[in-house]
Amino acid sequence: MTEGFVRPEAKVLPGESLIPAGSLIRPPPNRFTHETMARIPFSYSTTGDGDATDGSLAAGTKVVLLRSDEHGRASVVDGSGLYVVVAVSGLRRLDDSGT
Repeated sequence: MTEGFVRPEAKVLPGESLIPAGSLIRPPPNRFTHETMARIPFSYSTTGDGDATDGSLAAGTKVVLLRSDEHGRASVVDGSGLYVVVAVSGLRRLDDSGT
């Protein structure tokens, strides 16, 4: 029997894999209000720059709608605790059957 650990080869992740410090991941919710209807781009920023996208949520991702604004943007949190801004038009309300 060999002693020690077998470790995978170390590699540097690309810059887009980093989550900005202002978008801390918090505990995930245990109840969801909406889901994405299709793959939807998200932004970490709430500044209103409609062209800024930092990633996307897959179709069917369950989220909690925290707030929306008059510009069609919504702050949401997904099941991993990621707080992001998406377009309200990409969300569908879940029924109240305990989802």
